[in-house]
Amino acid sequence: MSRVLIVGAGLTGSVCACLLRRKMPSKVNIIVWDKARGAGGRMSTSRSPSDSNCTADLGAQYITATPHYARTHQSFYDELLAHGILKPLVVPVEGMLMKEEGLCNFVTPRGISSIVKYYLRESVEAEVYFNHHVTHIHQKGAEWEVRRKGGEVECFDIVVLTMPPPQVLQLQGDMPTLIEGDSRQKLESVSYSSRYALGLFYPPGIQIDVPWAAKYIADNPCIRFISIDNKKRNVESSTSGSSLVVHTSVPFGMEYLEAVKEDVEPLILAELKKVLPSLPQAVSVKVQKWRYSQVVSAVNNAPGQLTLLPQPLLVCGGDAFTHSNFDGCISSAIQIFEVIKSSL
Repeated sequence: MSRVLIVGAGLTGSVCACLLRRKMPSKVNIIVWDKARGAGGRMSTSRSPSDSNCTADLGAQYITATPHYARTHQSFYDELLAHGILKPLVVPVEGMLMKEEGLCNFVTPRGISSIVKYYLRESVEAEVYFNHHVTHIHQKGAEWEVRRKGGEVECFDIVVLTMPPPQVLQLQGDMPTLIEGDSRQKLESVSYSSRYALGLFYPPGIQIDVPWAAKYIADNPCIRFISIDNKKRNVESSTSGSSLVVHTSVPFGMEYLEAVKEDVEPLILAELKKVLPSLPQAVSVKVQKWRYSQVVSAVNNAPGQLTLLPQPLLVCGGDAFTHSNFDGCISSAIQIFEVIKSSL
C-alpha cells in the first residue's frame, strides 16, 4: 500500500483525498498535512470567540456554477445538495454581475468550510494533521523524505502539493533542483490578487438593518464586498448572534500587503462606518490577510496539475492550474487523482 501525502487541507486536497479513498481504498494510505489550525484553506469559516454557533465566511462567499460545470460536475453538486452542504442562493446580492445565462449560485448553511470538512470526512481513514508546515522535501530512492517545521522527517511514496505555487517555490531540500526550466517558469508565472477580510461578530438580538444580504461596493477605495452572513445563507439567527463580513478591494490589499493586520483593522473599520453609518458596535472582530486571494494568472498548458517528477510521483495541483473557483479546484483534484491512478 502506497503512502500518499497531500499537502494542503483546502478544497483541492480534500476532494483528492476523497476520490482516492473511494476509488482506490486498497492501494493507498492517505495522509493530509496543513500548516493552519483547521481545514478550509481559502474556504475559511471563523467562529465568534463568544458564540460557537455564530460564524463568518472570511474566504469564498458563495459558489457559482456555469451551465458547463453544472453538467460536468453534476455528481459533485448533487451530492453536496443532497447532504445539505449546499443550497441555492435565494437572497439578494446587490451589484452581482451575471455575465452568462444560466448561472446557478449556491451558499453553505453551515459555512463555506463545511464543503472541505465534508470531503475530509468522506475520506474516512485518511490521517489529517493540522499545524504541519512542510519546509523540506528530499528524494531518497523511490521515496520522498518530507520535513515539517518542528517535526520528524517522514517518508512517502507519493507527494501532492496543493498550496499556492509561490509557497511551492519556497520549499527547500531537493525542491530547487527538481523545479528547473519549464516547471519553474510555469510556477513563477502564477499571480494572485491580495486582499483583507474582516469578520464582525454580534450577540443575539442585534439586527443589522440593511435591505440586502450581501452587496458589492463600487465607489469605496477600501471596501469591495459586504455580507450579512446569516442572511446570505438564509439562516435564522434568533438563538445565536449574527456576523458581518467585509472584503477589501484588491488595490487596498496590495497597498497594505506587508502591513501588520492589527494596524490595518482600524482603517477598514473607519471606511466601513462611512458605508454603513448606523452599524452597531461588534463584540469582536477577526482580521484575515489573504496574500493569495484569487488567481489572476494561472499556469498555461497544465490543466489541473503539474507533474514535477513521475517516479517517485511529485505533483502540484490547485486552482493555479485551472481557474480560481470551486469548479477549478474540483477539476484539479480529478486530474491529480488520474495521475496517481496511472502511477500506481
